[in-house]
Amino acid sequence: MKFYLAGQWQDRSDVIEVVNPYDGQVVDTVPRATADDVESALVAATAGAKVMAQLPAYERFKILRQATDLMRARTEDLAQTISREEGKTLAEARGEVSRSAQTLELSGEEAKRLSGEVLPLEGGEGVVNKLGFTLRVPCGVVAAITPFNFPLNLVCHKVGPAIAAGNAVILKPASDTPLVAMKLVEILLEAGLPSLAISCITGGGREIGETLCRDPRVRKISFTGSTRVGKLLMDGASRTVTKLALEMGGNAPVLIFPDVDVEEVAKTAVGSKYRNNGQVCIAPQRFYVHSRIAEEFIDHATRFSQGLCMGSGLEPATDVGPLINAIQRERLEQMVTEATHQGAEVLTGGARPEDFPRGYFYKPTVMVNLKPDMAVYREELFGPVMPIIPFADPDEAIALANGLEAGLAAYVQTRDLATAIHAYEKLDYGMVGINEWMPVTPEAPFGGMKASGIGRESGTEGMHEYLESKAVYIGGL
Repeated sequence: MKFYLAGQWQDRSDVIEVVNPYDGQVVDTVPRATADDVESALVAATAGAKVMAQLPAYERFKILRQATDLMRARTEDLAQTISREEGKTLAEARGEVSRSAQTLELSGEEAKRLSGEVLPLEGGEGVVNKLGFTLRVPCGVVAAITPFNFPLNLVCHKVGPAIAAGNAVILKPASDTPLVAMKLVEILLEAGLPSLAISCITGGGREIGETLCRDPRVRKISFTGSTRVGKLLMDGASRTVTKLALEMGGNAPVLIFPDVDVEEVAKTAVGSKYRNNGQVCIAPQRFYVHSRIAEEFIDHATRFSQGLCMGSGLEPATDVGPLINAIQRERLEQMVTEATHQGAEVLTGGARPEDFPRGYFYKPTVMVNLKPDMAVYREELFGPVMPIIPFADPDEAIALANGLEAGLAAYVQTRDLATAIHAYEKLDYGMVGINEWMPVTPEAPFGGMKASGIGRESGTEGMHEYLESKAVYIGGL
């Protein structure tokens, strides 16, 4: 598949193979961008930003509205593409397409609501006959760098509001999953997006990312990925004082109190934990379970984990697909093995399934006897491993939950309102789900505290990330 650069679909002799993680077969290839390609994208985006800044808000709304309709009409093709290149089940892929369409739709609506405010200048002593107001103006050129795990929705998280706000975008999708991003570009162009308003280039993250974050023509960088890479982008962007929005690593704690229906919570916890095979930035990871119900919860979680069906995401019976690549599986294996050598116990899973020798599969895994210094405890897993830690004192559990640098999402399961309020007030996380495993909606801000991010995506706050505020003062009235 060609990439879209400077108003044209282009190919290159040097390509990247896109592999189906289910069987290791090549799905397609995409060009590997060069330094000259990045420069071409910057030149095109600089011109495109001028076009977009002059495009009326209603026209931007119409483009995104048409793109939303086209996306919904092509749900099955997009979902099949996602499943083949990323490995998730078709049901999850269809859900991702639906969510992506909602994101574009809301972004288009927000384009019509971009407003400033009138400033009460005469409230200041001696100020008369003056008018003051603020405007929100586009940043200009936006670089959007996206991960593999939601290859359509997390692109829409960035591209939708950036276009709605009147910017031009240079999109760099993950090399593992670039195909559906290219199809989104096709949809946007068909919907009427100006040809220079977007480029989508594929290649090495380090080479492209470093170039973009150090070029003064880029006025906004939006990145979703690891904290390690986010810090590198911060360092590069500091040289050009470029605005940043970073959605980085998570390690979501779950606090489960003894007043819940234990079996039901275990069932829903397993469903949430293994969604997209655990490759979700807000996936629940550290399960702190009250000691009064810990044994029962562990038994149920183990049983439900053992009952999950592994296989191709294209098969309707599949519950859990493969991991994205061999590197991710080897990383997970290393952490689990290291933890067992340090005293942790694997109750189920903890190995590759014998009946899937070609794909990047790893069995759903439940672990106990964890310690805070274990990598499987303190690092983001991004895989199908469920560590369970009993607790007796709620405040101690909250302290443990807050004890890591991650601060993206946290979860609380309780029937007691006072317990819920105390927990969400004390948890240092950008999103807290109370009896809710999906604390995400296109209307609400999405982002983390501490080392999990800077800025927000989605909703009005997400839109403002792609705008600058300009104050205007008029005197002599």
